[in-house]
Amino acid sequence: MKKNNKNIDIILPNYNSEDFLEKTIKSIIQQSFVNWNLIIVDDSSNSKTKKILKKYLNHKKIKIFFLKKNKGTGYCRNLAIKKSKNSFIAFIDSDDLWMKNKLNYQISFMKKNNLSFTYTNYKTFGLKNKKINVPKKFTYREFIKNTSIATSTMMVKRSVIKNIKFTDTDICEDYFFKCKLLKKVKTAHRLNKSLTRYRIRKNSLQSNNLKNFYWIWKINKKYNKMNFFQNFISLFSISLNSLLKYNGKNLF
Repeated sequence: MKKNNKNIDIILPNYNSEDFLEKTIKSIIQQSFVNWNLIIVDDSSNSKTKKILKKYLNHKKIKIFFLKKNKGTGYCRNLAIKKSKNSFIAFIDSDDLWMKNKLNYQISFMKKNNLSFTYTNYKTFGLKNKKINVPKKFTYREFIKNTSIATSTMMVKRSVIKNIKFTDTDICEDYFFKCKLLKKVKTAHRLNKSLTRYRIRKNSLQSNNLKNFYWIWKINKKYNKMNFFQNFISLFSISLNSLLKYNGKNLF
């Protein structure tokens, strides 16, 4: 039982990521921390992506669930959480990468300080190369003004998630999940190391800014129950912080 408390379930939602997926999986397999299980939920991907996934069907640490219909990233993550059994849950997107010591450093940091929700600094790559140093801690009130917690850097105690779910929105499904977690645990803490490489692709730059703005506005109104003024302050602050973070190239 004691050994199980040190185990980590890694959640990876996937949809048509054939160009990046294999490198992401390899960055997990190569972790110096060995007590992990990877749960992949494939959101009815194309044949090229499924062919890559089938290489790992017999891997003893990897469990893959193939959806017959496309359900969205939020649904995939919620299903993976439901299937998880271990004490800690880490998240990674299908085009991001982890440094070799990511899990080892982070779980040690959490256990040493008895923390429920942590994240790390990260480096962007792809269309933009930059080291992103995020704030030392986040409360809910701080996070709705600065959404700098990258999902692929997160590790959370499974016991605090319980019925907290990702939204079924088209994008920004992780925003409300983080809001709910922060309301519950009060504070998330940063491990001051860059342990994740966050890929910036063409469709994550200017073309998505209006969509991100729209969905965060909608989530704030529907789920965070904000009035117009609160929502405006939230979106203005998020936009300003993101402009500073990415030198004006990306609002979210």
